[in-house]
Amino acid sequence: MQTNTQQNWIEVGRIEDIPLLGARLVKSPKGDIAVFRTQGDEIFALRDKCPHKGGPLSQGIVHGKKVACPMHDWKIHLDTGLAVAPDVGCAARYPVEVRDGVIFLSLESNK
Repeated sequence: MQTNTQQNWIEVGRIEDIPLLGARLVKSPKGDIAVFRTQGDEIFALRDKCPHKGGPLSQGIVHGKKVACPMHDWKIHLDTGLAVAPDVGCAARYPVEVRDGVIFLSLESNK
């Protein structure tokens, strides 16, 4: 993992390092962050903690642009971090960029 301290971005690997509909866990000084890959190769990053009871979102099932928490099946939108109604809550989200197939993650949460 390489760090660019000026912008607080880290390189977390290549797109193909994350399986389709899967996640990769990134340990950071700000806590664990789950980086997700959708069927359409979109990349999203959320705090690896469900807003319900803190379940590890990185171990959930990705479907469309949502992930299902493995503990209580709460669905969380990957693009916003918001729980799907009727559930309420939000997982912090992190900006990601893909440059020539390489994923970069900002450690500054968009909350």
